[in-house]
Amino acid sequence: MTETLLVESEEAPLRLDRWFRRRYPALPHGKLEKLLRTGQIRVDGKRAKSGQRLEAGQEVRVPPLGELPPAEPKASSRPATDSEAQMLRDAVLYRDEHMIVINKPPGLAVQGGTGMDTHLDAMLDVLAVDGGERPRLVHRLDKDTSGVLLLGCTAAATARLAAAFRSRQARKCYWALVVGVPKYRQGRIDAPLAKMTGRQGDKVAVDEDEGRRAVTYYRVVESVLKKAAWLELEPRTGRTHQLRAHCALLGTPIQGDGKYGGKEAYLSGQGVSRKLHLHARAIEVPHPGRGGLLRVIAPPPQHMVGSFAFFGFAKGAAGEPFTAFEETSE
Repeated sequence: MTETLLVESEEAPLRLDRWFRRRYPALPHGKLEKLLRTGQIRVDGKRAKSGQRLEAGQEVRVPPLGELPPAEPKASSRPATDSEAQMLRDAVLYRDEHMIVINKPPGLAVQGGTGMDTHLDAMLDVLAVDGGERPRLVHRLDKDTSGVLLLGCTAAATARLAAAFRSRQARKCYWALVVGVPKYRQGRIDAPLAKMTGRQGDKVAVDEDEGRRAVTYYRVVESVLKKAAWLELEPRTGRTHQLRAHCALLGTPIQGDGKYGGKEAYLSGQGVSRKLHLHARAIEVPHPGRGGLLRVIAPPPQHMVGSFAFFGFAKGAAGEPFTAFEETSE
């Protein structure tokens, strides 16, 4: 049976042949090359070559591959417990027959990894309705980032949503509590990011030569002297750890982000949590079924509510996201 699969964010920018090696380790290389030569494998509907670099959200058409040894189940995958299932149902902000939007809690990984047996991807059967299709991830959030996360209920809806992310039709607004206050109350950060090598391979850094373009708009909602600020952020690109790296570049690391801010990323005060203070506040995306724009807003997690209260941040909390960036759109 022919399948159409989405390229996950952590799979970019893999070569197409290496992507197949990960997904179908038993597929002989010679057979892969033949399928490519005959145009049976396509990327976004076009012929592809083995060395083509993939981008997150692209669609790979995989023709019938014949009998291959079944893939071994990932050790990190396990069914959700009753409490986890209820937590996930309670996190739903919006759902219809095409898509689901959840408010991902902080501390929950979206996908599994080494030594990680609890993650969202393993729990998605919980959200299937009446034996329907298993919802599919459209994009990702870091484990410790909370907020709006989209799921597609069908392959077609997932593909349309992924296409909206690729074409930048999807808009995302984040809230962050940062240590210090940016020099300018509103601005744009345009700094290319590249993954670091070696022991720090799970980090990114500004790299003018090898980095991929990364653009973030920000504004200061409120601040306390030069100690802390509540930022509203809108990423125009979707690079790994983009907002965390860009906030650190401003000289104002996100509270709790020791990876990018070191010791300077922790404010003192008994009312300030040491958890990461980054929340995907809202998303605006073309609806994959009925058309028009869907906007969903997620309430922040309790540790951010507590920290905001500690600093007396309240003004603008109920305001509409994105308004600060309307005149600075690219």
